[in-house]
Amino acid sequence: MKKSILARIVLFALALVMMTSLVACAAGTYAPTEPTEATQPTEPTEATQPTEPEISRLNGVPLSQYSIVYCAKDHDYSIRAAQYVQAEISARTGLELPLVEDCAEQASDYEIVVGETTRAISSRLTPPTKSTQFAILAEDTQIAIEGEYFVVAAAAYFFVETYVPEDNFSAEVPKEVSIHTPIVEKPDNYIFLIGDGMGVNQTLLFDALENNIDYSDGEGIFYGYYLPYLGYSRTNSLSGTTDSAAGGTALSAGYKTKNGYVGQDKDHKAIPTLIEQAGYFGMSTAVMSTEVQTGATPASFSTHADSRNDTGIILGGQKLLTKTYGTIINCDFDHYDAGGVASIRKNFNSTLNKLSKNENGFFLMYEEAHIDKHCHNNNLTMTFNAVVRFNQVIAACMEYAFYHPNTFVLITADHETGGLTAKEGTFVYTSKNHTSADVPVFAYGVGAELFNDITVENIQIPQTIASFMGKDDFGDQSTYQSLTK
Repeated sequence: MKKSILARIVLFALALVMMTSLVACAAGTYAPTEPTEATQPTEPTEATQPTEPEISRLNGVPLSQYSIVYCAKDHDYSIRAAQYVQAEISARTGLELPLVEDCAEQASDYEIVVGETTRAISSRLTPPTKSTQFAILAEDTQIAIEGEYFVVAAAAYFFVETYVPEDNFSAEVPKEVSIHTPIVEKPDNYIFLIGDGMGVNQTLLFDALENNIDYSDGEGIFYGYYLPYLGYSRTNSLSGTTDSAAGGTALSAGYKTKNGYVGQDKDHKAIPTLIEQAGYFGMSTAVMSTEVQTGATPASFSTHADSRNDTGIILGGQKLLTKTYGTIINCDFDHYDAGGVASIRKNFNSTLNKLSKNENGFFLMYEEAHIDKHCHNNNLTMTFNAVVRFNQVIAACMEYAFYHPNTFVLITADHETGGLTAKEGTFVYTSKNHTSADVPVFAYGVGAELFNDITVENIQIPQTIASFMGKDDFGDQSTYQSLTK
């Protein structure tokens, strides 16, 4: 009963309040209270304004609208370059751009055209590039990047580094042909390529012989001439005209020595090699050759022996080198057919991939041994075949260097064999032995300009490479010194 009376009183009071409000409103005396400062609606600030999501743009177009085009009829270098551009764009922006085979598809709205294709922009991109130069062009809705043979790798790397630096970028590719050179950086990796017996005229055989070899790229030039710097080296040993043991020791250890000595000076003292020096610095190392591993050149880079014929001592020294520094010794492959040379390239690339895992860098020596052997036999056709085979490894090496700009490359020979001489539009041998002719030195990378247009002693080559590594007193310093001195 008491609760009922109380409830009625509360309801009556509420009704009275509502009636009072209605009367006041009707009399025009009611006004809502002004909102306080805290309750005033605020204007949206710049930070709270709605914004468009950031996106990557290439020549004003969202990158996501592009596809990457290549032609399967072009060299494998272009296919790999297109795959590289696709992979790098994915890693940097998260975008998975379509990879289109040009010869089988119709043009899409926006394209990055890699290498020679049937697209019109590709045919227009033919500037007079030379050496390792490549070209880039933007036109309407397409962008084209192109370089001869393996140089397209340098173009792909440059394109990504320059125009796709990171996510949420905006870049403009020039709408006129621009010619560039590869990006190079201070070397951490060193690739030393030796053509045993390869003099200047061996590299010029393309001028006289038709290249219809099924394992070649169809090239008409020795690939060393693509490298930007060319010099020459004197090869005599302390015995006079060098053999491969003394020549290899000069290139591996920076000492002139006597013929037959392997990794030793004239007094039979073992001397450090570039392989050992690199291993000491914590770098990965490898010795490769088309010759057996006890051959004079691979032996001179990997061990020390009184004679190149001491095969047991050489094998023991190589085993110790592998145990001490993990040196890969990968030799004895001599093929002259498409499948065989493809396996050599695969082997070479596999070794490079293993070496690349070391953040301290690597040193690799590769020898094409059979130029020398065929010159001893005065067999011009087989000499040319070996030079073309060597070219394929040079191409693989340079493709790697373009994608890894901290790589230094040098190509030379331990000596010339056969006295090869130009005569009446061809070349003829004048000897079956080694000669004292100067041999070419082709170089690429930071510091390579030191070898340009000069003639050096062969021991200055490893001395200079060692100085790049940080070893300034490498080799015999009593007569010749590094070119950096």
